[in-house]
Amino acid sequence: MTYCCGILVRDGLVMIADTRTNAGLDNVSTFRKLHVFEEPGRHVLALSTAGNLSISQAVISTLQEGLENPETGRKETLSTCTSMFRATQLVGAAVRHVHDLYGAGLKEADIRFDVSFLFGGRVNGGRLRLFMIYAAGNFIECTNDTPFLQIGEHKYGKPVLDRSISYDMDLYDALKSGLISMDSTMRSNLGVGMPIDILVTRRDASESELNYRIEPGEPYFHDLRERWSAALRAAHNSIPRPPYGGAR
Repeated sequence: MTYCCGILVRDGLVMIADTRTNAGLDNVSTFRKLHVFEEPGRHVLALSTAGNLSISQAVISTLQEGLENPETGRKETLSTCTSMFRATQLVGAAVRHVHDLYGAGLKEADIRFDVSFLFGGRVNGGRLRLFMIYAAGNFIECTNDTPFLQIGEHKYGKPVLDRSISYDMDLYDALKSGLISMDSTMRSNLGVGMPIDILVTRRDASESELNYRIEPGEPYFHDLRERWSAALRAAHNSIPRPPYGGAR
């Protein structure tokens, strides 16, 4: 299992992904799930993955090698796309291409074609955008009303984002909320774990401002976890007990 979230606020984009992959209790390993494609001055693109690792890796390799455009006969890669929307269409096409190659074999082996992606960034000076791409290759876009998207084991971290994220908040406050959301998920699901990869990019930039991996024991994240736990305990203690039954 995995947990990835993308947060798009007025000031920019935050992408966060864990790295734990497991195929059973005794087969736990670390794989990068946040992939950054960057050409400063032209584009910055971040693609996070959840689901079957072999499928997501095949999609990433397909995007790196390129897909033939049926209209032009030319190979397209993320570097050749002229807009964020076209780049998202290409990711969807790569998902369908991988399904065409392996879908029947996976079905025969009783393995579900399970994969999803968060894809955010900016191309050629266009606006910063964030999409969620499904296993069928179709996608939805993040909006100002709900300025975050999640994939993977998202239920434990969603309440934090629902209560804290707004479109007008500071970019690094959004990162802080995303990290608290990740911590909440890690505490409730052992299938999600460190290291944690993060990317931050500003709204009008065509390059990343922060591309960083949080390793186990990293001082800030450790402090964040302790402070959040203490704040929850303090909030719980400050709320009066329910005035029902024999409560005193």
